[in-house]
Amino acid sequence: MRIPARTLLLSASAMACLATGLAATPAFAQSAAPQADPAPSGDSGEIIVTATRRAISLQDVPVNITAVTADSLKNQRVDDIRSLAAFTPGLTIQDTGPRATGTIVMRGLSASDSSTFGDNGNNMLATYLGEIPLYQDFKFIDMNRVEVLLGPQGTLYGVGTMAGAIRYIPNRPDPEKLEATLHARAFTEAHSHGLGYSVDWAVNVPIVEGKIALRTASGYYYDPGFIDYNYLVNTPGVSTPQPNQPSSFFGSLGTPDQLAANLHSVKDANFEKTFTTRNQLGLFPTEGVKVYLSYVHQETSTNGRQSNGGGVFGTGKYEAPWRYLEPANRVTDLWSAEAEIELGDIAELVSATAFTLQNNTSSVDVTDLLIDLDYGYQLFPQFSGYTKQKARNTQFNQELRLVSKHGGPFSWTLGGFFNRQKTDSTYREIVPGFPAWAGIDRPDQVEYASYVKSNTKEEAVFGEVTYSPIKALSFTAGGRYYKYDAFVDGGQALPLFQDYPQINFRSRTGATKDSGTVWKFNASYKFSPDVMVYATYSKGYRIGGVNRVAPCVLPLPPGQNLCALPNELTYTPDTVKNKELGIRYTLFGGKLRGNLSIFKVDWDGIQLDGLTTNGAIGITVNGGKAISQGVELNFTAKPVRGLTINGSYSYTDAHLTEDVPGLLKFRHGEEDAKAGDRLPGSTKNSGSIGVTYEHEVGLDQTITANWTTSYTGDILSRVGARGFGERLPAYTTHRASIGYTVGKIDTRLYIDNIFDKFAVVAVSNDLSRRVTVDGIVSRYYANSILSPRKIGIETTIKF
Repeated sequence: MRIPARTLLLSASAMACLATGLAATPAFAQSAAPQADPAPSGDSGEIIVTATRRAISLQDVPVNITAVTADSLKNQRVDDIRSLAAFTPGLTIQDTGPRATGTIVMRGLSASDSSTFGDNGNNMLATYLGEIPLYQDFKFIDMNRVEVLLGPQGTLYGVGTMAGAIRYIPNRPDPEKLEATLHARAFTEAHSHGLGYSVDWAVNVPIVEGKIALRTASGYYYDPGFIDYNYLVNTPGVSTPQPNQPSSFFGSLGTPDQLAANLHSVKDANFEKTFTTRNQLGLFPTEGVKVYLSYVHQETSTNGRQSNGGGVFGTGKYEAPWRYLEPANRVTDLWSAEAEIELGDIAELVSATAFTLQNNTSSVDVTDLLIDLDYGYQLFPQFSGYTKQKARNTQFNQELRLVSKHGGPFSWTLGGFFNRQKTDSTYREIVPGFPAWAGIDRPDQVEYASYVKSNTKEEAVFGEVTYSPIKALSFTAGGRYYKYDAFVDGGQALPLFQDYPQINFRSRTGATKDSGTVWKFNASYKFSPDVMVYATYSKGYRIGGVNRVAPCVLPLPPGQNLCALPNELTYTPDTVKNKELGIRYTLFGGKLRGNLSIFKVDWDGIQLDGLTTNGAIGITVNGGKAISQGVELNFTAKPVRGLTINGSYSYTDAHLTEDVPGLLKFRHGEEDAKAGDRLPGSTKNSGSIGVTYEHEVGLDQTITANWTTSYTGDILSRVGARGFGERLPAYTTHRASIGYTVGKIDTRLYIDNIFDKFAVVAVSNDLSRRVTVDGIVSRYYANSILSPRKIGIETTIKF
């Protein structure tokens, strides 16, 4: 694995400067490490968070933030971000399985069609591991808590967070104590043919007492899967993918003998195999100085989507109709250096440097797309196609931040941010047997090829100032200046029309850049130590870029053209203005804690999914305005000793406020989106209620029982459900567990999705794709489905 020389040089320079600074830094009074502060245990229920870049009680934070503690993550079996939405108001995550992270939508800010392939890169929000921005759904191993911030956060965070931020806060190395935790789980899964299991562990080792410590956490996760691919071609290009000529979309694919001669099945193709490890070296050379050097690695593989074909050929709820397996493999490596240095009683300097490398490989059945292009491929009875795609992403980022600690009526935060992200991807569509049948000399059988190389650089300075004229009243003003440059080199080719072995690309290079400012104003007032109201008015943005499509040569030559017209080459930033009013309360001596907020977000210049006029290649375009407004609340109640009730609810009304002509493309047509149309991808109503009861049965022995019910409201697959879009029905799920803890050993029986609820959570393509072309039934349409019931047992041992 090679790291670019420039990155090595930058990292080496940063470490050299850091080492010099450490050697010259005098001993200062030590303050609590922001990322290491645990949520205090016991009946108080107080949670310490660092969302404002200072370690303070959750109930004193004057912004909308939800914190999920380590105990909650463990008790609710929240292993990664895909399971987080059920416990976080204002957050919708479409769980599309292990192929991707799932599509994350905050406060309804999405205008894209839902997809069964999920999302591996979402620039609407920021995801942080400690101080490091990342683009991977790392498993929640050895986490102190997870913080979810709603609304723009660009005046406090390096990444320009337009919708919000999700922060994974890991436990830090401790140079004072040796400790370890081992966790193992085994489970059965409905509609599956195997046993699932996972094992993970965390170890903290002081190397030099008080000075150096190593903390390592690793785990392996295996989910057997539950989607059967029953119609895979035996021999591509030789076997017939559709032996029969059914009379309808739901007709028979063929007789048993025809199926056996041409097709076979693979059970549980959507399995998940994930290995993850996080290793941190903590250095504490002198009082007031903390340095964390980290290496994080995660690899996830699967063989298929968590989807069915919507009943095509009479397939069932847990059956996929595609002709090929659709494997995907994601590998992410992260190297980082974080430093916290106290500068006397004036400020704390925080530096975060990181390099991330991500490699993704994947393949999908592309037969229906090619047939739908009307090039006559279906005239070859054995026609089928699949893709081979590779993507390599590298990212280097540096954030420096000064946080005041001098006291007095003024406090402030000042930071700078640099981020460079490079992508390099290749894509091939392969059509076995077709070139020979068509008399074309193309042994590699590549029908379409493309490549993309991009380089995006963003720089920003940001900061906030808070003034507290009296102890109970605070005013905050913040700002951010940003600029970015984006460069792309991309090309496409049609090798069937070229002499083998050449693949001659029609390519282009292009660039765009922009700059701008965003701001934030916040005020809070504490009527008492237990009741605080706050108001926020803030602006957020998302950078623009260059579409990765070759430009058209005008006038267009005859024949097939896959290119972008001049107005389709670039897109600009979109922005939001967020208004919010909230109240935090702690009542009845701490027995009831919660947050209630109302918000309104104006979204302008929306970045939309579009298609080129020539070739229908996916691009990003700007268009339209929208509004999102609603209510969010969460609470924790402890009415009697041992009983805890947690609840959350959100109402989100997200819709367009002006027409967007031609937004919704479907087979052989398009439709305008209209003002008032609801935005897709998020629920209007969602909520959860959980009850946990702990009972001591002896010395150092406790029984814990939990029941949680979650409601997910209906979701639209397209804007306004127009253009053959759909309204995906609401659903309710239940989970329960009972555990027995004796000393440092905790054993738990659990059931997730108790009643084995079936639900569609996302749709790929639209209902216009349920067609027959020359007797070939399209399998283009797909539904992502909810994970079925799991019954398991798990044990955690602390040493």
